[in-house]
Amino acid sequence: MVQETRVKTKKHKRKLRKWPKIVGTLLLIMIISVVGYVYSIYGHAKETVDKKMSKNIESIDTSEVKEKLDSNELLNILLLGVDERAEDGGRSDSIMVLSLNPKQEKTTIVSIPRDTLAKIAGKGIETKINHAYAYGGVDMSVATVENLLDIDLDYYVELNMEGLADLIDAIGGVTVNNELEWVDEGFYKPGYHWKEGEIKLDGAKALGYVRMRHLDPQGDFGRTERQRKVINAIIDKGKSMGTVTKLNDVIDVLGDNLQTNMSFNDMKSLLLGYMDVTKNIESYMLQGENAKIKGVYYYEIPDKELEKVHDMLLGVDTADTAALSDSTVDDTK
Repeated sequence: MVQETRVKTKKHKRKLRKWPKIVGTLLLIMIISVVGYVYSIYGHAKETVDKKMSKNIESIDTSEVKEKLDSNELLNILLLGVDERAEDGGRSDSIMVLSLNPKQEKTTIVSIPRDTLAKIAGKGIETKINHAYAYGGVDMSVATVENLLDIDLDYYVELNMEGLADLIDAIGGVTVNNELEWVDEGFYKPGYHWKEGEIKLDGAKALGYVRMRHLDPQGDFGRTERQRKVINAIIDKGKSMGTVTKLNDVIDVLGDNLQTNMSFNDMKSLLLGYMDVTKNIESYMLQGENAKIKGVYYYEIPDKELEKVHDMLLGVDTADTAALSDSTVDDTK
């Protein structure tokens, strides 16, 4: 009986000794799988960005930008949403400047209404600012916005608005707080009831949400506010761990619909060195007055307003610029 017990004990000990080996092997397999997945995403992302998305323009000196990036200085990025519908004639449908301020741990998003009266760089004429894209593409849009706000733009991001829908689908949709109730006339689906409150948007709904203008009492101003909400929601969703598993889909969508002067290494530096700027996100739209010149509607921005927004985008912390923000999101407190 004693001998039989000893045999069982030896067998039990042998089994116990095997468990660390089995667990170790499983952990090794898991680590190799994770590393392989990350490496495949890394390689796919680098190739997509550098070969399909990255395109330098004359208006931005990339050598100066890299110095600022390496020093973690404030960066300003022009975001252009280009709607390729025939009736828009290739003009920029959405114009925003994103100011990334590492020292203040803040991102400021400033919308420029597309009807804003501005001098078109390289043309010497004053007309609606969204015409700059029709005249000379991103290059002329960058130079025109720089002249209007008296700032240097470090990067540009041009996104096809149809691609915005694909991007939102790729990250699994976004949620926004809708402040205006309306019945759709075809921006999403005729007769669709947009309710007030928190709503979930897939790609098609998001496109309808940011395109609607005529049913909004604020017109284009209401639309730009909804555009900023969607951008905020994308940034917020992009920070979640659940998005990591969808990176390949996101990369493919961006590769087909986005152009920028950022290289893959620039994006890595932004990810590693500027993550804290998403702690506080402020949104604002240029404030001006409606005007008609020779029967054509324009939106005129006073010089004082341009000076205030100039200071805001350069991180000047004054009582005036602090009062400009119309919404603040702090998701760390």
